Amino acid sequence: MQTKRVVVTGLGALTPIGSNVSAYWDGLVSGKSGGAPITYFDASKFKTQFACELKGYDPNDHFDRKEVRKMDKFTQYAMVASDEAILDAGLNHDTLDKTRVGVIWGAGIGGLETFQNEVLDFAAGNGTPRFNPFFIPKMIPDIAPGMISIKYGFQGPNFATVSACASSANALIDALNYIRLGYADVMVSGGSESCIAIAGVAGFNALHALSTRNDDPNTASRPFDKERDGFVLGEGAGALVLETLEHAQKRGAKIYGEIIGGGLSADAYHMTAPHPDGNGATLVMKNALKDAGISASEVDAVNMHGTSTPLGDVAESGALKKVFGEHLYSMNINSTKSMTGHLLGAAGAIEAISTILSIKHSIVPPTINHFTDDDSIDPKINFTFNNAQKREVNVAMSNTFGFGGHNACVVMRKFV
Repeated sequence: MQTKRVVVTGLGALTPIGSNVSAYWDGLVSGKSGGAPITYFDASKFKTQFACELKGYDPNDHFDRKEVRKMDKFTQYAMVASDEAILDAGLNHDTLDKTRVGVIWGAGIGGLETFQNEVLDFAAGNGTPRFNPFFIPKMIPDIAPGMISIKYGFQGPNFATVSACASSANALIDALNYIRLGYADVMVSGGSESCIAIAGVAGFNALHALSTRNDDPNTASRPFDKERDGFVLGEGAGALVLETLEHAQKRGAKIYGEIIGGGLSADAYHMTAPHPDGNGATLVMKNALKDAGISASEVDAVNMHGTSTPLGDVAESGALKKVFGEHLYSMNINSTKSMTGHLLGAAGAIEAISTILSIKHSIVPPTINHFTDDDSIDPKINFTFNNAQKREVNVAMSNTFGFGGHNACVVMRKFV
C-alpha cells in the first residue's frame, strides 16, 4: 500500500531547561541541568527532595484566571507547547480545512495533582463531599487534546494515548499513521506531564525509582554512570506539527525533517522492571527499522530512553548491540534525560524534538553527569558523554519505554 510521506513543520517545548524550543535546544547543546530542590511543596521528609521543575512558569502569563481554575498544570503545559508549535508551523487558520486537522496527545498520568488536592481537601473537611465541578475534566488525560481542538477548532481525529513513559511517542506514531493512511492532512501531537507533587514523589519513592542524591541534585541524573541511583522527576510538554509532504509543500512550510517510521512492542515481563536481556527494547527498534524501510547501518544516532536506573540502562545498552552490531561503534548515543530529568508521558515528545533538531543542526546533545564507567556497559559505545558533538545526522531514532512493559521507537530522517 502506498502511504503518504510525513514531515515535521512546527515545534513547541516547555521544559525544565528552557521554556520554548530555542531555549530548550540551547540548554541541551550547552549541557544544562534542570535538577534543583523542590519548591512546590515541603519535601524535607521525603527520600527525594529535588526534581526538574519548570523555571519561572506562571500560568497567568498564558491564561486568564478563570481558565487557570479549569485546567490542571499538565493541560496548561499542553496548551503552551502546542500554541508555540502551531505558530511555528505558520498554519493559516482562515484557509485550513479544520476537518482534516487532528490532535493526538500523550500523558502517562494526567491530572495527578488535581486528584491529590481534591482528596486532601475532602479529608481535611467535615466529611461533606464538596468537590470542584472541574475535578473530573481537569484530571482525565484526554482533556489536553480536547482543549487544544476546542481552542483552534480542529475537528479531525482527537484522543489521548496512555502508555506510561511511552505515551507521547505512542501519540506521535499514531499521528504518523493517521496521516500516512489519509485520515488527516495535519496532526498536532506530543505530550505533557505534571507529577512533581506530593503523590508523585511519594509514589515513585515507594517504588525506589527516584534518585536520592539530595546533596547534589544538579548531577543526580546520571545515565550509564556506575553511580546512578534512579531517575529524576521532570515536568513539562513537547508538541510537534506533522503534515503530509504534499500539504506542507503546497503552503510553502519550512520542514524540520521527516518521520519515516515507528515501532511498538511489549516486554511482557514485569510491572516496572525492564526485561534483563532487553528483549522488548530490541524488538521495538527492529520493528521501527522495518516500518521505516531502512537498515540498521543507516542510523547515525539514538536518543535512548536512558533514565539513569541501574537495571534499565544496562538492558537498553545491551539491546543496542543486538540491533546494530559493529555499526553501533560508529554511532552517537545519548540520553537527554541527564539534563531534563524524566518527563514521564511527555518524555517521548521532548526527546523527539531533540532528535529532529539534532538532524537539522548536525549536533548531538550530550549525556551529562558522567563520572565513572560502568563495567556492565560496553565502554566502546559513544554515549556523547558530557559535551555535545558535531556530526552529520541523516537518520536518528528516539526510544521511550514505560511501566507495564510498553515500548515505542520513532525514526526520523533529514528531509531532502
